[in-house]
Amino acid sequence: QVQLVESGGGLVQPGGSLRLSCAASGMLFRIYTFGWYRQVPGKVREPVAQITSRNETGYGESAEGRFTISRDNAKNMVYLQMEDLKPEDTATYYCRLGEGPYWGPGTQVTVSS
Repeated sequence: QVQLVESGGGLVQPGGSLRLSCAASGMLFRIYTFGWYRQVPGKVREPVAQITSRNETGYGESAEGRFTISRDNAKNMVYLQMEDLKPEDTATYYCRLGEGPYWGPGTQVTVSS
């Protein structure tokens, strides 16, 4: 069955960096689009970045210029490199397969001094 598992979250100071990873299994990884989303309690889950099977990328307004999404088809992994983190980036970050119902459990990112 489809499984997505995020890792790499944690506590980081403003201006710092983190790299999130999403390990995917149960699908033909290389043909799918994957996305990163984030959610703060009480708010709607918002798209952060997306990468297609052809490595075309797109970013939400908050991520543009600071975050980079990438994938490794040999390892079935999707990554989100986050730079210059701000307190408003604090959220639970989720990996999603395409635009369907498959999500990972999330990884918490906290940006605070």
